[in-house]
Amino acid sequence: MRQQDLIRAALDGKATCVIKNANVVNVFTNEIIPADVALYEDVIIGIGEYSCENEIDAEGGYLAPGFIDAHVHIESSMVIPSSFMKVLMPHGTTTIIADPHEIANVAGVAGVRAMYKMTDDLPLRVLFMMPSCVPATPFEHSGAKLVAEDMEQFLRKSRILGLGEVMDYVSATGGAQEMLDKLRLFDGKPIDGHAPLLSGRALNAYRVAGPSTDHECSNYEEVKEKLRTGMRILIRVGSAAKGIADILRSIARDGLPTENILFCTDDKHIETIRQEGHINCNARLAVSCGIPPVEAVKMASYNAARAYGLKNIGAIAPGYKADMVLFEDLKDFRVKRVFTRFGKPYEETEYRMPLLPPEVYGSVQIAPVTEGSLCLPVRERMPVIKMVPEQLITELVYRSVKSEHGAFVPADGLCKLAVVERHHATGSIGVGIVEGMNIKNGAIASTVAHDSHNLVVAGDNDDGIAGLYMNLLYHLRSSLKYFGCEGKNLRVLVIAELACNGSEDTGSLRIFVFSDDDRCVLVELNVGTVASSDALRSSDYDCLYDITLLYDSARSRFLNAGNDDIADPGITSARAAENTDAHKFLCARIVSDLHK
Repeated sequence: MRQQDLIRAALDGKATCVIKNANVVNVFTNEIIPADVALYEDVIIGIGEYSCENEIDAEGGYLAPGFIDAHVHIESSMVIPSSFMKVLMPHGTTTIIADPHEIANVAGVAGVRAMYKMTDDLPLRVLFMMPSCVPATPFEHSGAKLVAEDMEQFLRKSRILGLGEVMDYVSATGGAQEMLDKLRLFDGKPIDGHAPLLSGRALNAYRVAGPSTDHECSNYEEVKEKLRTGMRILIRVGSAAKGIADILRSIARDGLPTENILFCTDDKHIETIRQEGHINCNARLAVSCGIPPVEAVKMASYNAARAYGLKNIGAIAPGYKADMVLFEDLKDFRVKRVFTRFGKPYEETEYRMPLLPPEVYGSVQIAPVTEGSLCLPVRERMPVIKMVPEQLITELVYRSVKSEHGAFVPADGLCKLAVVERHHATGSIGVGIVEGMNIKNGAIASTVAHDSHNLVVAGDNDDGIAGLYMNLLYHLRSSLKYFGCEGKNLRVLVIAELACNGSEDTGSLRIFVFSDDDRCVLVELNVGTVASSDALRSSDYDCLYDITLLYDSARSRFLNAGNDDIADPGITSARAAENTDAHKFLCARIVSDLHK
């Protein structure tokens, strides 16, 4: 009956909504056409001259198909999907193709089900690729393992499109049976690749195995070689992956066809999306590098829809879904209005957090640290992981290092790095040296650590590292994403120790910050905003009175601001105070002292 209604509405020109006076981007002819766009509920029924009672004036803005993020890990935003949506949809993204690889490596099948459940009814269209590498490599310690038999049940899910990034290219090209079983299961469906710098016959073998996309190209020659094999290339602009402007300039210079080039973010932090944008950031960069504007729009929409077999998505034409984005121009891609997959203007609203399986909570299980666990014996020249600014790729270098009693001591810009198994309390710890983190007088600990999400701790002293490791993450089962040195800035994550559900699912983060006079402040910020002591003087932020825990390395103790069911009842509480900006300064309780 619905199809008959749509056909009749298209014939009669009877729309439920008309977007008037738009410059419509046509991805089939590469034209920009001044026209009205007629909708019947959530479907486009015509482009031309239309009118109805419900009209929206585009005022000459550029109406493009809703943008598509062709490969993203929602968990890397460190918020739940509804909160993630609130940040990216205002930038014109109406569809994402998500790989729940991160939560699957922590919670397995339960994690995938949780992500699916949390995205059921969102205005954002959330599609999935089934995680292929859980664990990412055979020798990693992940929280779960997924084999083909585990994945088979998800083939019936309408929003699961294919197999996620095959990062274990060694198993794929080596014919490992477990990997071949997964590839066969998804034969005929999209299979994402992940093969940085793979070339020659190894690339040929990888392509024969099944993967048909790649988002890891770091130079133009790699892009061309992979395109020649028939792969589609995802141009990634994320938080850590930079340096793609040269690739885009080379594509524009050579007039390389862009039909098989599309956009993704992969891993992009909330604060970066707020500052730069989402897929509209990719399009803006492409145009600035010489890519024609309509081609940039196609790379941001139609090309991705074709690559993943999405029917009636990615274009403004009769029969296509009515998720669209209205831009001021096709240079800066500033958004005027976004239309959701329901064919309605996007408006921010609250979404109830669904009931999730218990497996996605309380996933930090760490064995006690023993004396000498963090000891790293030295030799004349030590291997060091050198960080490359704004790049995902690191370098292996060798350095002469400082030592005491034959063990490495952090100094001269070198920090100690420990990876601690955190899923099954096996006690497995790897210790190494990292250059470029510039940590002073503190430590940073994260359970957001691709790809198995074990606890990674780095610092310039063993006390700080062991303090975070033992007391905070073992005894308290808490999880940190960011711990700023010298007692500033803490982000707390609760879902699979990967994402924060905020206060009453508002999408806010709970962050402790120390003011200049060492008072402990708990502030509620918009999703992903990282506060500093200067930010506390701004009236843009409201306070939060939910409490969680942190560890202050400067004063070597745990702090708690008012949560009686966690705090030691034998400790007296300090009084609360307020500043002139109406932030509630909650003075700290001492919960524990590391050196007692």
